[in-house]
Amino acid sequence: TPPTSQSIGDFVKKTRKSLNITQKDLALISGTGLRFIIELEQGKPTCQLGKVLTVLQTLGIAVHLSGPLSK
Repeated sequence: TPPTSQSIGDFVKKTRKSLNITQKDLALISGTGLRFIIELEQGKPTCQLGKVLTVLQTLGIAVHLSGPLSK
């Protein structure tokens, strides 16, 4: 199934907690705001993609793209 904003938010939250990082600390080390982290983890569909990618990279979460061109 394709990822949703909610499933990405859940994965970010689970990863952050497994690393024992607070939302505030994640915001600081990723250069975003606390409100952004909270909204991302809640699955807000309008979060800025660039910031989402930065948070994913900060947590060590890899993104893999596939599609008709990858075959």
